Amino acid sequence: MAQYDVIIIGSGPGGYVCAIRCAQLGLKTACVEGRDTLGGTCLNVGCIPSKALLHASHQLHEAQHNFARMGLIGDAPSVDWSRMLDYKRDAIEANTKGIEFLFKKNKVDWLKGWASIPAAGKVRVGDETHDAKHVVIASGSESAPVPGADVTVDEEVVVSSTGALELSEIPRTMAVIGGGVIGLELGSVYTRLGTDVTVIEYLDGITPGQDAEVAKQFQKLLKKQGLSFVTGAAVSKVERTDDGATVHYAMRKDDAAKTLDVDVVLVATGRRPNTDGLGLDALGVSLTNRGQIAVDDHYKTSVEGVYAIGDVIEGPMLAHKAEDEGMAIAEILAGQAGHVNYGVIPGVIYTHPEVASVGITQEQAEEAGTKIKIGKFSFMGNGRAKANFAADGFVKLIADAETDRILGCHVIGPMAGDLIHEVCVAMEFGAAAEDLARTCHAHPTYSEAMREAALDCGDGAIHA
Repeated sequence: MAQYDVIIIGSGPGGYVCAIRCAQLGLKTACVEGRDTLGGTCLNVGCIPSKALLHASHQLHEAQHNFARMGLIGDAPSVDWSRMLDYKRDAIEANTKGIEFLFKKNKVDWLKGWASIPAAGKVRVGDETHDAKHVVIASGSESAPVPGADVTVDEEVVVSSTGALELSEIPRTMAVIGGGVIGLELGSVYTRLGTDVTVIEYLDGITPGQDAEVAKQFQKLLKKQGLSFVTGAAVSKVERTDDGATVHYAMRKDDAAKTLDVDVVLVATGRRPNTDGLGLDALGVSLTNRGQIAVDDHYKTSVEGVYAIGDVIEGPMLAHKAEDEGMAIAEILAGQAGHVNYGVIPGVIYTHPEVASVGITQEQAEEAGTKIKIGKFSFMGNGRAKANFAADGFVKLIADAETDRILGCHVIGPMAGDLIHEVCVAMEFGAAAEDLARTCHAHPTYSEAMREAALDCGDGAIHA
């Protein structure tokens, strides 16, 4: 039985970052992980493998549609699915091995197995119980079922995002239940690979919570790429058939019953906290009405010495949000003042074009009665974007009408996930739109579109 200052349960982005930061701050640290590899859902069956397939399928799209326009003449490549999966697995291994190296470098002990917490200050892993002054739960999330529907995920025909990353072959047809980030990213992958993809969404539009103008443009561009959408539809049942599966759903506006026959069904209706087996009920850890672990402003649970971060607590289920919380709780436990600015956490959808956002939407500002001004700039006015066949989309900057302080930004366009961080830094320092507009941006870059949107909050963009 070992004695630790901190034991972290889970080695996803929140857990492994927390462990490394704790060790850097001089705390004797261990991290519990039951998988054969570190990195949690994100590195093994989430962020990293999905981005690998998004990258590979986008390269195929470029070869099929844009190479000839650039004078690159030749037959478009064919898809070797097994080799593409090998490429994805190589990306996973490189990243998970990297975390293992960082643990060794920082002297973090990897306790291999699945954890439970029999009492405050105790963590059981297999047959051993370890003592810890502090226990941090960072066990992440798992795919959520379709609410109120008869749907059984078998990871063969009816799959979660995990199964969608390991299909034995590229399907001819696919239904995606859920028009959120995961469903649209994986739906985009398979559309590029030749699958006929239909997205079925309960609400009347995709990407709930996204700026409405961006969401509308996003759906329009995805339809142009070949995805089909059925919105305002409630799925009631998925039935396995000899040839695949039948999705049963009803249109919410008139209860009209519909069916869709497909080879594969991807269930992408969100995620839920992964806390089974930890013994939280017996321990007395309080949960929210949504089944998340309730914590205070310093990530303390209702049990002394037990903390929680990441997907198991309230807030967006994002790897980088979990990482920030992992850093914060490590610093708090080391006697420092850890903090997360939840008003400046970006969100990204890694389709092509990408979609990125930070801060408030126009709709949120209007609901709150906040007087705002909006600066917009289309990538059609950006020289680099036009040269690279990437001119779809726009930047939308939201600033306070009186103070000019930046309140939010929403981007649909090339490299949006990287561009958004310029605004994140600006918001962290309380910058005004004019500050961004007066900052020199290199030419020709996509980032000039950010400056033009800031200029549009004032006298107007130059290239609009």
